[in-house]
Amino acid sequence: MSNDGVNKGRRRLLIGATSAVGAVGAVGAAVPFVASWNPSAKAKAAGAPAKADISKLEPGQQMIVEWRGKPVWVVKRGEEAMANLKNFDVDTLSDPNSLVEHQPDYVSKDAYRAIHKEISVLVGICTHLGCSPSYRPEIAPEDLGASWVGGYYCPCHGSRFDLSGRVLKGSPAPTNLVVPPYNFESDNILIIGVDQEKV
Repeated sequence: MSNDGVNKGRRRLLIGATSAVGAVGAVGAAVPFVASWNPSAKAKAAGAPAKADISKLEPGQQMIVEWRGKPVWVVKRGEEAMANLKNFDVDTLSDPNSLVEHQPDYVSKDAYRAIHKEISVLVGICTHLGCSPSYRPEIAPEDLGASWVGGYYCPCHGSRFDLSGRVLKGSPAPTNLVVPPYNFESDNILIIGVDQEKV
């Protein structure tokens, strides 16, 4: 039997074109499937961890990381700030030893309220009515006479917090600022939203 009527070049072209279209279709189906493995914006807002590179953070600088739709303040405290915290008059604080549970157990309950004392991690929402205090590492002229040496000030109702988020007595805020769950992936990578024990 003769296949003189078969065009082998045309057959190869059709096989190649069919294979190419099949491959493109497979990739087209796989991309949305693989993309569905990533958490959605809704899932991230509901609690997916947030990662922050703090390698460029200088002493005294603050960066803001969004986690669960909330601002989380990350501050690298300098030597003077840490000395001020250590020597702060605890009688002027409402909860100097963080007895009201607003932080994970693995975070120190001392003056620093941190895993590493030079890095402060706080949810940037006032515990009074949910305003966002401003970062004021140094006192302003209007603060003179107060026992406050700088930290966070809520302009809405006048609550004052030190650089560890501890609230001063007489402030409308009833409790210290919240310390979220967090851990260090490395010296410079901070993960907010994952407890240290679970790493």
